[in-house]
Amino acid sequence: MKLTDIPLSPPGGFSHPFGPLGQTNNAAAPSQFTNFLSSVIGVMTIIAAIWFTFIFISGGIGIISSGEDKGALENARKRITTGIIGLFVVVAAVFVINLIGNLLGFGSILNPIDLINQVKPR
Repeated sequence: MKLTDIPLSPPGGFSHPFGPLGQTNNAAAPSQFTNFLSSVIGVMTIIAAIWFTFIFISGGIGIISSGEDKGALENARKRITTGIIGLFVVVAAVFVINLIGNLLGFGSILNPIDLINQVKPR
């Protein structure tokens, strides 16, 4: 058997290679983009929350285990402070993006369907 005899596709070929994304019309594209963007932002927010929890717990363990070592205590405090600042930045980013969208005249820039409908040709 030669390497060229191995089939690379299912019998009959690919009927819908892009899955459900390739089966819809152009009118559904903005809502699909919104769903994708919402999922990405949600996953990134969950990752940030898990990271904050990890940093906060590791800072707490560092404070507990520092004992008399002032350097280790200061390092643990900096770790906790960095985690709190990072969480604040993640939460504040949503409000800053919304403010920038309002200042630029896009209205709700966090709602991509409205944004796409504003910039698409009529």
